[in-house]
Amino acid sequence: MTLKTIPFDLAKYLDDEELIQEYFSQVLEDGDSEEIVRALGTIARARGMTTLSAQTGLGRESLYKTLSEGSKPRFDTILKIIRALGLKFSARTVICE
Repeated sequence: MTLKTIPFDLAKYLDDEELIQEYFSQVLEDGDSEEIVRALGTIARARGMTTLSAQTGLGRESLYKTLSEGSKPRFDTILKIIRALGLKFSARTVICE
């Protein structure tokens, strides 16, 4: 008997604003730049690339390319995407002893 598997797609499970915010916060805290771009791509797919395209003024193909693995998007593009997704960066001071 052969076991058939399908790829896991986190975007299918990000169906709640609270989940999206928690996911993005966790990635910002623990991740590196590539993981942050990957997370934004996942969130964008969960919300809909067409909607994000209209909100950012970037073409869908451009968004897919910008948020693909190995891409090195400009910071201003990432900020535009974050704002259109309704997400925010936050900063806090961590005191190391």
